[in-house]
Amino acid sequence: MATVTPWEVKGDIDYERLIKEFGISPMPKDLPKVLTDNHLFRRGIIYGHRDFNKILDSIKSKKKFVMMTGLMPSGKFHFGHATVIQQILLYQKMGAKLYITVADIEAYNTRNPDMQELKKIALEEYLINYIALGLKPKNCNFYFQSQRSKDGKKSNAYYSLANKVSRNITFNEVKAIYGDITPAKLSSALLQVSDMLHPQLSEFEGPIPVVVPVGIDQDPHIKLARDIMYRFKEQKFMTLSSTYHIFMPGLKGGKMSSSDQLSYISLTDTPEQATNKIRKYAFSGGQATIEEHRKKGGNPHIDISYQYLTFLEEDDKKLKQIYENYKSGSLLTSELKQICIDKVTKFLKNHHKQREKAKKQIPKFIKF
Repeated sequence: MATVTPWEVKGDIDYERLIKEFGISPMPKDLPKVLTDNHLFRRGIIYGHRDFNKILDSIKSKKKFVMMTGLMPSGKFHFGHATVIQQILLYQKMGAKLYITVADIEAYNTRNPDMQELKKIALEEYLINYIALGLKPKNCNFYFQSQRSKDGKKSNAYYSLANKVSRNITFNEVKAIYGDITPAKLSSALLQVSDMLHPQLSEFEGPIPVVVPVGIDQDPHIKLARDIMYRFKEQKFMTLSSTYHIFMPGLKGGKMSSSDQLSYISLTDTPEQATNKIRKYAFSGGQATIEEHRKKGGNPHIDISYQYLTFLEEDDKKLKQIYENYKSGSLLTSELKQICIDKVTKFLKNHHKQREKAKKQIPKFIKF
């Protein structure tokens, strides 16, 4: 049985079951070309939503909207995290205003009580990688939960909202959403409500459609924000939208774990380190012997090298050919791993060069 909470994900995840259990809608099939041009939408990696139609209406009518997301500064930035930044970049190209929060208060309350280390991780592991991958300062509001803004009015509005929202939820409702929850986690959850709703305050954008792309583990935070949003009397908020993406699997199968460096490839890993991890630890969908593999074929649905390529290889024809060759047995596991290694190596070599350039861009995104 899988465990899926905002603070822990383990086991085999049945996304169809979770869609029904969490009350999420499957992603519409008639998406605009600007979205289906992106392989995450095209391949169903982004598979579900809540009220995404409001964002689709904004896209079709070319009206302004906000994409809000957060990052947890708790460890290395790996390929699993890249699913979110790819969506950030897509929405930025479409003209959306970006709100990106560093959840350092949540990390302090639930993982690491060293604020300086959290700040360092946020900048060196996340922001630098974001910039290297293509994030631009235009229309990008990057901030820390612990330091919302130097503008007193904006900062006061953000923290005031985080305190006021607690009036609009009961403890029984909190337990229904989260189960047993500590005061530290509850405080962090209420601050996240402010993260998601505050772009609509008059001190920021005013009422505006907001989409929050998340993994299914973060849906309890979405539920809490939506419940509170409808009850809040001082201001009328537009309905919060959210989308849900599949987790990139860990090298050994299951979800990547920040505490196990052999379960993921970090964007600061050298090509040699990445190669070694894929060769040694990437779970195979192949048969026990070459002869048996040639006869029966491999299973790309459980093969981690192939699963990585569904996230990394944007050419549908190439991916389909790899799938068919592996399934037929004409492509061996070692050969499939090498295709994955070549893709990751090429990416890392270029990315490391971009990281060096990105370091100089940090002041454009945030000033201390």
